Amino acid sequence: MNAGGIKFGLGFYTALFIVFLYAPLVVLAILSFQTGPEGGPQFPIIEWSVYWYKHLFSLTPPSRIAPLPINEALVRSLALAIMTMVVSTVLGVTAAQAFRRKFRGSGVVFYLIVLGMMVPGVLVGLGMALVANALGIDRHWWGTAFVLHVVYTFPFAFLVMLAIFNRFDPSVEEASWSLGVSPARTFRKITFPLIFPGVLSAMLFAFTLSYDEFSRTLFASGRDLTLPLAIYGTFSVEVHPNVFAFGVLTTLFSFALLSVYAILMTMSVRKARRVAVQEEA
Repeated sequence: MNAGGIKFGLGFYTALFIVFLYAPLVVLAILSFQTGPEGGPQFPIIEWSVYWYKHLFSLTPPSRIAPLPINEALVRSLALAIMTMVVSTVLGVTAAQAFRRKFRGSGVVFYLIVLGMMVPGVLVGLGMALVANALGIDRHWWGTAFVLHVVYTFPFAFLVMLAIFNRFDPSVEEASWSLGVSPARTFRKITFPLIFPGVLSAMLFAFTLSYDEFSRTLFASGRDLTLPLAIYGTFSVEVHPNVFAFGVLTTLFSFALLSVYAILMTMSVRKARRVAVQEEA
């Protein structure tokens, strides 16, 4: 096969992958604009309307279809994701910093950390529930579920930061130490700005994984539902178009989050390049 055929094949495969990835979102968006108050998934759309978007915010008259219970659940999911993001990122940075030098038992510690992302979430969640019941510990989203989210997201943050530190030039730190700058100040003023793009990536991984986590949260959150659990509880019996509308809004939120990440990443890379140029000068 010549080079042109290979390029065509790769391009065709990429196009199929994009269609497979985004076609469900397009269908979801189309179905969210059907009219209300009655109705389930129908296609083609008979009448276009933003009724179900208003329904999400209780801006429509009462009907047999109850609004989605997303208010408190959304706050819980955001709070849990932010808490998990902060703790997992801090642990990931410190653990990766420790692995920059070989120490006794580093291999065992590495696999123990990575194990958190390999064990099935259902088993971990069920195990946490059994342990909590045996010890008489109440299960809450801010307690038992938070611990499981950190155990799950910490390995991702750790691996991201480990890759960043593997490409890090230690001579920059050594130059700072030779000038009498303390290690803590060197990390704050030199190391951290250079690894900040990786920190942003670790934060994004931890936030999105925690925000969408279902299986671990199902067994460990107790009576207070997070957003994935609340949404699942509504469409496990019957699917209504308000779920489609909420899916579109959630997708837009994800794209907005990625846009903020891209902006911060661009600013961080430019700053790191300026620091590198100043060091060379």
